[in-house]
Parts: sequence; structure tokens; C-alpha cells
Amino acid sequence: MKVAVVFDSLHPEWEDAEYRRDIAEKKTEEAEYDVAHALMAQDHEVHFVGIRDDVRLMLDRLAAFKPQIVFNCSESFGDNSHLEYAVAAVLEMHGYRFTGSPATALLVARNKSMSKKILAFHGIRVSDFTVFRVGEDLVRPSALRYPLIVKPLLEDASLGIAQSSVVSDNDGLAERVTFIHEKFSQAAIAEELIEGRELYVGLIGNEKVEMLPVIEMDFGKLETAERRIATWKIKWDEEYRKQQEIRTGFAKKLAPELLEKLQQVCETAFHALGFHDYGRFDLRLTHDDEVYMLEANPNPFIAREHEMAMAAEKAGMKYADFIERILQEALKRGHA
Repeated sequence: MKVAVVFDSLHPEWEDAEYRRDIAEKKTEEAEYDVAHALMAQDHEVHFVGIRDDVRLMLDRLAAFKPQIVFNCSESFGDNSHLEYAVAAVLEMHGYRFTGSPATALLVARNKSMSKKILAFHGIRVSDFTVFRVGEDLVRPSALRYPLIVKPLLEDASLGIAQSSVVSDNDGLAERVTFIHEKFSQAAIAEELIEGRELYVGLIGNEKVEMLPVIEMDFGKLETAERRIATWKIKWDEEYRKQQEIRTGFAKKLAPELLEKLQQVCETAFHALGFHDYGRFDLRLTHDDEVYMLEANPNPFIAREHEMAMAAEKAGMKYADFIERILQEALKRGHA
């Protein structure tokens, strides 16, 4: 099958052969290269299409290659992650079948306030929150209880989240909200901090979805609830993770009825937000087994040896089979 792999690129002028040379010379390790290798291992005819800030170049290359399906690995447009949805929208407008969620789901899920309201409407527990927009007076609703965690409204991958994101008084709240406004030029969302186990649940499918084995963040030496949050540093700084003995592995001691509850919550969220093919959900499990949804990610990182791929392998899918499964799910649902 002819599969075009579309992805963010620092070299959108490169042709397919130049990306292949980059792989051969092992200059970079990218998720899209892992995906392409997996597709080629399944005997698909793969064509690399990088994009940065020119949709016409992408469309011209797709038109020349005539793919039967596009594997969408894009995470931004014009170096702006908020425009992640735009690439999917262009593919939709031009009639290309592609993997992953549609533009609407990508747009809604990125907005933490919008997605939480939809999830709450469908009976899913989310922490109480408020949004502070740039230029507005900073007034905390009296019902919103400290400690709060303050995040950029529209970022993902824990960007903008640090230990200082957790605040316990009005002065700390004002300081962190101002930081978000100035650093990220966007609204800040302040949520009540939920104590508990940090779980990551991957789903794959469409009408019927399969829950992959549950991943848990072990915060190691970080003892207080205020420090046991998935900051950017905790997620991505390998040296810090080693120093603090932070690990990501498979969750243990989850009773069958709790696993069923996790499946129900995540499957409800998957359909409520309009996800397609696969997705990942970040949860907090409280001491009394209540499930709170922190984030819903319709475009999770699917590189080899990362969490989603780890969970798929635990479920019996080697990496190439995992990527093929996503492709086949997209083909089965067609353009819907």
C-alpha cells in the first residue's frame, strides 16, 4: 500500500531521498522515522513528506505520490503547536484518508478548558478549575480550593509545568499566572491539585476500542503531593529522572473491577471528544479509587520504546504490528 508519512520538519524543502539519507546516516532519531521503518517492515511503499509552514508544498508532494492513506505524524504548523489541528484540517479538505484524530478532536482536546467541560458533561470526573485570560483581572472563584496547579491553557507534553506551578495562596497564583501570560502569550488554567497515582491509559480502535496495559509514573524520591506532578523536567530530563529515581512502568495492583472502570472512563472520553484510531489519557487515581482525568491526548507520542509503544508490546503487538494496527483502524473507518 502507498503510505505517505506527513510530519513536522526543519527541512521541508527535502525530498523523500534526503530523509532516507538522513536515516541511513543516523543523524537524528525521530518518531516519524520509527513509524516509517515499521511501515516498510510491513512491505508498504512509504514516502516522506515534511511540512513546516507551507501547505502547498505538502499538497503538491501528496498529489505527485498519490498515497492510498496518509500516516499523520504532524504535531504543529509553522513551529506553532497550537496549530497541530491545521494539518489534519488541510488533509480533510483535500479528501485524503489519514490516520489519527480529525481536526476538530485535535483542536478541542488541546484546549484544556473546553475538553474538561465536555468530559464533565459526560460524567467523567475532572478537577475544578478556572481560566485566567491575558488582560483580565485575576479573581479566583471562592469555591476553588488551594493547592492549585497552574498550566498554559493550550500546551501539551507538560510544557510550562514545573514544581513552581503548584501554588498555595493568592500571591503565588498571581505570580504563576503572570508567568504563563508572559512566557506563553496565552491564557492560564488553574486546577485543584488531585492527589493520587498518576496513570497513563492508551486506547486503540474506533467503534470498539482496546485498552492497552496501564502505565504508571513512579515519582521516586519526590515525597510531597505538591512535588509529585508530571512536570516537563520529570517527563523529559533523563539525568533528573535518574537522580530522583523516577521511573515509568506498568501499573501494579489494579483490581479487575478497577481496570474495568478505567476502560469505561477512557472509552467514554475517547468517543465524547471524537478521537479516531488511538489516543492516550492521563489520569489520577485517588486513595479511594476515584478516577480523575487530567489530560486527553488524541496525538500521543508513538515513537519506538516510548510509553504507548511499550504498552502495545505488553499487549502482544511488536512495534511494526502496533503501527500497522493504527493504519488498519484508519482504513476500516474510511473518511468518517
